[in-house]
Amino acid sequence: MTNTSFLDKIAAVLIENYSNELSNVIVVLPNKRAKIFLIEALKNKVSTNILSPEIISIEDFIQDISGIRSIDPIELLFEFFKVYLSITEKSNQQSFELFANWAKTLLQDFNEIDRYLLDPSYVLSYLKDIEDIKKWGIEVENKTALLEKYIDFWKLLPNYYNSLYTHLSNKGIGYQGLIYREAVNNLSHFSNSISNKQFVFAGFNALNAAEEKIIQHLIASDCAKIYWDVDQTFLNDPYHDAGLFVRRFKESWKHYKSNPFEWIVNDFSQTKNIHVIGTPKSIGQTKITGSIIENIINESRSLGTDASLDKVAIVLGEENLLVPLLYSLPSSVGALNITMGYSSKNNPAQILIAKLFKMHTNALSRNAQDYVLYYKDVLDILTHPLVEPYAKTSALVNTINKNNYTFITHKKLLELHSDPTDLFLLLFKKWENGSIPVLETISKLLQRIKENLSNDNEEEKITKAFVFAIFKTINKLINYYSQHKHIDKIETLYAIYKQVIDLAEVSFEGEPLNGLQIMGVLESRVLDFDTVIVTSMNEGKFPAGKSQNSFIPYDVKRELGLPTFKEKDAIYTYHFYHLLQRAKNIYLLYNTESEGLDAGEKSRFITQLEVEKQKNHTLTHEIYNAVLPETAYQPMVIPKSESVMLRLKEIAEKGFSPSALTSYIRNPIQFYFQKILRIREVEEVEENIALNTLGTIIHETLKVLYEPFIGKFISENDILNCFKQIDAEVLKQFKLVYKEGEIKKGRNLLAFEVAKRNVSNFLKVELESIKSGDAIKILALEQTFERTLNHPSLPFPVLIKGNVDRIEERNGTIRIIDYKTGKVDKVNVILKTWKGLTEDIKSDKIIQVLAYAYMYEQEAKGKPIEAGIISFKNLKAGFLPFAFKEEKEMNSIINEEVLSNYLEQIVVLLNEILEVKIPFEEIII
Repeated sequence: MTNTSFLDKIAAVLIENYSNELSNVIVVLPNKRAKIFLIEALKNKVSTNILSPEIISIEDFIQDISGIRSIDPIELLFEFFKVYLSITEKSNQQSFELFANWAKTLLQDFNEIDRYLLDPSYVLSYLKDIEDIKKWGIEVENKTALLEKYIDFWKLLPNYYNSLYTHLSNKGIGYQGLIYREAVNNLSHFSNSISNKQFVFAGFNALNAAEEKIIQHLIASDCAKIYWDVDQTFLNDPYHDAGLFVRRFKESWKHYKSNPFEWIVNDFSQTKNIHVIGTPKSIGQTKITGSIIENIINESRSLGTDASLDKVAIVLGEENLLVPLLYSLPSSVGALNITMGYSSKNNPAQILIAKLFKMHTNALSRNAQDYVLYYKDVLDILTHPLVEPYAKTSALVNTINKNNYTFITHKKLLELHSDPTDLFLLLFKKWENGSIPVLETISKLLQRIKENLSNDNEEEKITKAFVFAIFKTINKLINYYSQHKHIDKIETLYAIYKQVIDLAEVSFEGEPLNGLQIMGVLESRVLDFDTVIVTSMNEGKFPAGKSQNSFIPYDVKRELGLPTFKEKDAIYTYHFYHLLQRAKNIYLLYNTESEGLDAGEKSRFITQLEVEKQKNHTLTHEIYNAVLPETAYQPMVIPKSESVMLRLKEIAEKGFSPSALTSYIRNPIQFYFQKILRIREVEEVEENIALNTLGTIIHETLKVLYEPFIGKFISENDILNCFKQIDAEVLKQFKLVYKEGEIKKGRNLLAFEVAKRNVSNFLKVELESIKSGDAIKILALEQTFERTLNHPSLPFPVLIKGNVDRIEERNGTIRIIDYKTGKVDKVNVILKTWKGLTEDIKSDKIIQVLAYAYMYEQEAKGKPIEAGIISFKNLKAGFLPFAFKEEKEMNSIINEEVLSNYLEQIVVLLNEILEVKIPFEEIII
């Protein structure tokens, strides 16, 4: 019988021993999933039609004995809260949020006490006594009200338990432990009612006290048999945790004093190929899993056999690897069956609802009357993957980004989106009429999202399961709120939602007999596979860490016979070794990183396999690292095609700006994207004023203030009048440039003040100059100039064209000024040699101001020209003119020689830009 699956053996026993009365047999298995596999095993054993035995999970079986309906953790929490309010004085009642923090843990303890049939009064009084002893050292007069409340809490535990137990029993509902206790109480009555039934218990490992009592009672009544699945390697080793529970049952059960123990197998020591593979990070494990599956498919095809994956299982030690795994599997996988629970924390539908709560609660707290929404909250919703493809809001997103809407009233949002879909209206419906309408809106929203998803697409089917899990939770909240209308604050609703959502698991159910099996650890019980891939074989993941989520201390648990982390470890150990028991090819994947959120050292199970290596096991170790290329990044090289050359000629005709030339020097690829392909930066909401926006505002303000003086000499009075206009003009420019952006708060208010200060300081410098006798005549402001550059070496004439911030005549000299909001020092505009001018990006300011001088030269009519910069962050330095430094002499006047040398360098640069054989090559900094 070696390597025959456990369920095949059970099927054989059922056919051989119960063939005439199979319809009277009830097979009890550890979980529901194994039922379909057992039916398949039975089908393979018979050639004629037969009536199948009833196959049931242990939980459903015990529920049948007790006659009590099981309730889920969310409903249980609400029922407990109802009981808590009914037995607690109003002055001492906690909010649901505070209550849920300790109630979840207490319910787990109640569950354990009942499953192990302990006297609740004894256990809970024991806990109170422990807490009393801890506080013995505190004098009565030193006991604070908080401490008294703490002691009272422990005194109340028996009352909480009894009241909840009575309340649930009266309603015919219960949690697992209550159902188990009631099943034991109802055992005699149940035995009398099943005279002709035969029970077969199969594939169990760890049983709690209630399960032990029920199974032993039925075996003693001669109406039940139990078949274990334990390997002699583990059973005969007194220290091996995989056999811990079964060893206890074999030794302590009265039945085994005179009856054989069935079955002890010898499968683990058979031939196995065990591959231990380490790789950095969790995501690497999913990539390797995908490669293993691809290799299995390719090997099957190369041998000419069916590339079926029915006997292959992927067991995820961490549930959150499910989604990355699905993206890592090869397309050739075909049929896929996911059977596992998936936490709501990573559920995309839950993330959307959480964002919705954030947006609406923020709007209510900000100004409930105007219902003002924050742009980031709005964009978070509009760009969510469950919304974006279906809500038709791309134009709205662009409008918000383009106009800098930082805060948007609800009314304005609806105005901006002229053609809203039902989905959009549900997302942005005001939350102002209480909790039930809010929950009903969310419920309708989830239904609409579900309708948008297809059943044909595997990915969308999984998303549907996510949406449905949250939909069920929301509907439970509606039911709860309809009974508790006094809890009606949106903040409280969000707190309750956050508490209950942790208990809402997504259950995936597929076609178990077909294709690749993806499952959690618990779902693998009773099943056997030829190839097993186990991920997250790290301490704290597989086995799970030692969490103490209980009010009952470890030593008390030991004394009372309640399971501790030792027993929980033993359960994990059994599951792990059972996965390996009949498998031929095993892949154990772990994260090699020892630090980080998903890290941890290699699992002790791997070390155990190495230390206790079986003779027929081949154990290999590999470390997979991502292959790093010798060159991390290859610079982009774009050859100049015919269309690129046509575009360059077009630019030459329309005009090369000085900034285009410096853009090429900075990075030819940047020039290619901006000027050749004409790619603009993505519009985003500028929540805080960017430096370039601030620069635009200062430029535009100065232009408006100085425009009346074009062609005139400026007087002191003119400047004094300008001072009066600063506030109004800066505000006006802010609104023009920053559109709907918020300028009355936070950093933007500071930026507004900075803009006013910069303009004011500039005017002060100007006023001082006039007072000291400077004659200043404004010639041009923010004016565009151009000049064609003809040179024999250029393939065609090139127009140089640019916008000059200010041109003035000061004491007979033409001064061309470029404003800079950033810091510029004198050294940035001094040149020592013409050679290499266009190769050094540090010369960008010189290239710009000399281009302006070249363009304006003919307009100057022979007057001396200076060109330079006024830096708003260095106003004390005043005007910083370009100067050529030859030995110790500095010359700031731009004469023919300067322009001739400058043009020579610009022609070199233009020839490079326009040369068809020189590609655009990226500069990597």
